[in-house]
Amino acid sequence: MRASALGLILLLGAAAPDAPPEPAGYRMDNYRAPVPATLHGAAVLSTGEAHAHWQQHDAVFVDVLPQVPRPANLPASTIWRERPREDVPGSIWLPDTGYGALAPVMEQYFRHGLELASGSDPNRMLVFYCLANCWMSWNAAKRALAMGYTHVAWYPDGTDGWTTDHLPLELRTPLPRPQAAE
Repeated sequence: MRASALGLILLLGAAAPDAPPEPAGYRMDNYRAPVPATLHGAAVLSTGEAHAHWQQHDAVFVDVLPQVPRPANLPASTIWRERPREDVPGSIWLPDTGYGALAPVMEQYFRHGLELASGSDPNRMLVFYCLANCWMSWNAAKRALAMGYTHVAWYPDGTDGWTTDHLPLELRTPLPRPQAAE
């Protein structure tokens, strides 16, 4: 009997997820790290569930992967090529909006992007993603909830999970960002 109880305890311990607990606030650093299994107030989607919403066209997919900027010290004569982003087809890309703290101009950019994506409908389903183990999508989904969006979903496997399941991708350019004040 003791061996069976010990075996059950070991089995349950082995099955426990390695996911960290859900924090009360936004993640402020180390954005590429294991993510929680939950996001209070949002649905958490598997690749199969995200794909089903994509096929049914009942959600807007919002990518928040950061975009690498042109290096500031790069000579003007140097050719700079942005890294292409392959995305879930039909997504909107709002780069750099998943950080824990956003400058007011970036928060406005995020708000404007969500209004465009949702058709100004706070009840429109929004699916936030990035890459696997990327806190940026978790932060962005949490931020959308705080802005009053009521049908928020988080797809934690992002394009990594989408690619693993051999689902279609398309090249994406980001929604134009606000220009820095000069």
